[in-house]
Amino acid sequence: MASNLLRLAKKAPDGWDEVFPNLEMFENRMKDAVNESHEGKRKHESTWPIHRIHWEKSRYIYDLYYRKKEISKELYEFLVREKVVDGALIAKWKKPGYEFLCSLAAINKGSTNFGTTTICRVPLKLRSGKIGPSVLTGCISCASCDKGAPIWWNSKVPEKLEGGAGSKRTAEEEAEDAEIERRAKALRGE
Repeated sequence: MASNLLRLAKKAPDGWDEVFPNLEMFENRMKDAVNESHEGKRKHESTWPIHRIHWEKSRYIYDLYYRKKEISKELYEFLVREKVVDGALIAKWKKPGYEFLCSLAAINKGSTNFGTTTICRVPLKLRSGKIGPSVLTGCISCASCDKGAPIWWNSKVPEKLEGGAGSKRTAEEEAEDAEIERRAKALRGE
C-alpha cells in the first residue's frame, strides 16, 4: 500500500511531505491488521483493528485540517479525492451528535437485525447489563456525550461510565428518590 502513497506523491500538492510519514505508518499498520491471523477470533473480531486504524487515519487528517489548520484545503481535498481518508466519515464528524462516530457502518441501519444503529451509538449511562463492544466495529461507545472519542474494545472504559444504567447511585440521587417515594405515598393516602 505504501507504493500507492508513493504513486500519489508525484502529483500531491504542497504539504504532502509533512503528512506522508504518518500516512505511511497508518498504511503499514493496516497491512499488518489485514494480514493478522484470525484463528481463535469471532467472525467480525478480525475486522475491528481495521475499523480503528481507518478511524485514526481519517481523524488525523481531520484534526490537521479543521482543528490545527496545519494543512491546506488543496491537500485535504486531494487526500479525500484520492480516497486516502474517508470523506464521508469526516463529513459526519462535522454534524452535531456525530463528532466522534467510529465508522459509517455503525449508523448503517441496513446492517442490523432490527433496522437500528449499532450499540456503540447508545450512551453508556443509558445501557443496562454488561457493556461490550459493537459486534460490527469493535467500538464500545462513540456517542458524543461519553468520552470525547470512541472507546474501543482494547481501551479501558472510564470508571464513571463503566456501570451503565445499573451503576451505583449517589447519596443525592437516593435522597431524591426517597423524597419522591414519600410524596407518592402521601398522595395515595398511605
